[in-house]
Amino acid sequence: MNVLKIGIASREEMKARTMAVARGERKPHQDDPKVWFTSIESFAQVLSTKNKLLLEIIQKAKPTSLAELAKLSEREESNLSRTLHTMERYGFVELKKGEGGRLVVFAPYDAFHVEYGTAA
Repeated sequence: MNVLKIGIASREEMKARTMAVARGERKPHQDDPKVWFTSIESFAQVLSTKNKLLLEIIQKAKPTSLAELAKLSEREESNLSRTLHTMERYGFVELKKGEGGRLVVFAPYDAFHVEYGTAA
């Protein structure tokens, strides 16, 4: 199972962690979260129930284009594109050029593990 580790911590905690790493006082561990959010609310906005369902469709149906994904998810292609680009920034999906230059979306992770307040 491919799991993405997500951390939720305040900006101050993330800054303190980054500075400690930069000063050599802390060494990043392989198990540390790869993606960080400043609040549970900001995490929930990106991985809302609607977007979680979108990930499930991507994993199960493996659509070959955004148009196909739009039909399967019953979402407008323009809104879907914007959502997918946001989700890509956080590593929830990968967007690649497919046949004919069509954009194809992949869900590289099977699960997410969330850690709260672990930046410091």
